[in-house]
This record gives sequence, structure tokens and C-alpha cells, in this order.
Amino acid sequence: MTQSFPGRVRVKVCGLTRIQDVQAAVQSGADAIGLVFYPGSSRVVSIEQAITLRRSVPAFVSVVALLVNASEADIRDVIEQVQPDLLQFHGDESAQYCESFGHRYIRAFRVGGPGMESAAQVLDACRQYMSASAWLFDSHSAGFGGSGLALEQTLLDEVLRAADSRPVVLAGGLRADTVTQSIRAVRPFAVDVSSGVESAAGIKSAEKIAFFIRAVHDSAL
Repeated sequence: MTQSFPGRVRVKVCGLTRIQDVQAAVQSGADAIGLVFYPGSSRVVSIEQAITLRRSVPAFVSVVALLVNASEADIRDVIEQVQPDLLQFHGDESAQYCESFGHRYIRAFRVGGPGMESAAQVLDACRQYMSASAWLFDSHSAGFGGSGLALEQTLLDEVLRAADSRPVVLAGGLRADTVTQSIRAVRPFAVDVSSGVESAAGIKSAEKIAFFIRAVHDSAL
């Protein structure tokens, strides 16, 4: 595998809807928090909610705005009012569309679905987005993320071997009891968790967040 990033694996906690959950993620050592702007998600936040949550995030913790097939006007509204550090495109957005906002972005791929059923197909899809700051890999489901379903990690083999690969963010059904093994198998730059640290959809558990991040750090031992 050609990907190698010395040091710790970064952690993003996604789908936050409450200030106390943001604080729990930050206190446990999260590197980034994700705010969902997809109306079809049980974790969706309004612009007004997002502004309030964003204000509670301290320096050196990144804010990521997750978007699914959103209109240009809606995305520009999020950029202007919420001021996220990164956009995360999780729908069917083209590379040209992702690049058109002049903002750093992560491209998410729902591996295992149509057109992404082999490791070669996954790499071909990823290479359309070489301008992305990272490639995020989630499991394919009827929705767009947060399903709790684990992805088939062998579908990432070609991406991990490619010399031109972008930093890999591993998502898809990660939990405290599975993340260490997944990190040692894939060696990603970062991991992204949502349902795996929840007590209910959109309601995070401070205890589960702490256990998860501790398990990520233990993966380096």
C-alpha cells in the first residue's frame, strides 16, 4: 500500500446537532466536526443551528459542511453564513461542480453501489476528483451516509496502492469495537464516525465519542 501518513489517525465526528455534543467531541480530541445540510437526514441542521454550533467550535478544530446534491445558492449560503473549513460532497456532484465554489472539499464515495462494485471501478471514480483534499469512503445504502453499514474494505485496495491517491478517510459503520481493526487494515489518513457514537439518530453519546477516539489512538500502539 502506498498511502503512509506518519503520526496519529485524525478523527471527524459527523452529524452533530447539539452544542453539548460538539463540546464532547472537542474535549475527547476530535480533529473535525461535521454538520449535515441534507434535508433527507435525521441529523440535518438549519443554517441558524449551524451558525450556533459553529461558534462553539474552538480554533484548530475544523468544521465540515456535508452536502448532498444541494443547489449552488444553498451551498453559497452555507459558505457565507456558516464559514466551514471544508465542504463534503456526498451526492452525485461532478468534479466541476465541486470545484466551482473555490473552497476546499472532500469527495465522498458510497462504495459497493452501481458503478463502484470493484476496486478498479472505485479508483476510476475517485480519479475524477483529483482536486479534492481527501477521498472519503462510506458504505452504499439507500440514504446518503449515517446508515451504520460497514463497507467492504477490499474495494479500496486499488485506491490504497495508487501512487496518485488522495488522503483516505474511512467511514461506514465504524464503532469503538471495530475501528482499531479497520485502521490497521486500511491505514487511512482519518476516520469519520456518526451513528457509531450515537444514543439516537442525531444525538451523540459523550461516552461513546470518548471510547471511539481512545480506540483510534490505540490503533497506533
